[in-house]
Amino acid sequence: MHVLFVHGVGRTPISGMPILFRLIANGYAVSVFGYSTAFNDFDVIRNRLRVRIIQMASQGDYVLVGHSLGGVLLRSALQELPHGTNPPKHLFLLGSPVRPAILAKKLRKLFIYRAITGDCGQLLASSPRMKAIGPVNVQTTSILGTRGFYGEHSPFGFELNDGVVSESELQADWITDVVHVSVIHPLIPASSRVADIILDRMAARA
Repeated sequence: MHVLFVHGVGRTPISGMPILFRLIANGYAVSVFGYSTAFNDFDVIRNRLRVRIIQMASQGDYVLVGHSLGGVLLRSALQELPHGTNPPKHLFLLGSPVRPAILAKKLRKLFIYRAITGDCGQLLASSPRMKAIGPVNVQTTSILGTRGFYGEHSPFGFELNDGVVSESELQADWITDVVHVSVIHPLIPASSRVADIILDRMAARA
């Protein structure tokens, strides 16, 4: 079984190494997909990812893991696969929003945010663009961190959050497997608990 990891905004493939090393130790083949939001629009990155997935699909069974924006890119790429393409056995969304992100909407006009996140950051803040991606017909596990800032001064109020995305931003009717993990957003791909969840779900499908 091959596993492809796609990182989030402002990160690199290295961010997923703690999980990937665990997968390798358990006999899985792993690879990563890198990109830069500062230099490429969402569609350009998604199209490149789609080609990568098609190549993997032609080689056998595979699983996809996306952190934050990485999960959004994966969902969009899956919807663009040619008819008859071998679908992934499982999709893992690590702190990945399925609706417009509260922080993205608050920050979208700031120069530094726009410089770092580019078109992808604007997509995360856009209701029409996020809605257009829609659900995927793949077994999906959504993992939510719960070590965010809570209270009247938090952008998420008293809602469960990982400091970047909240519980409601990760929820959808088509996602039936949701797991809470006590970790902040940037460290989700480094969490041993997250690695355990992925390994457990993959073993169950073996």
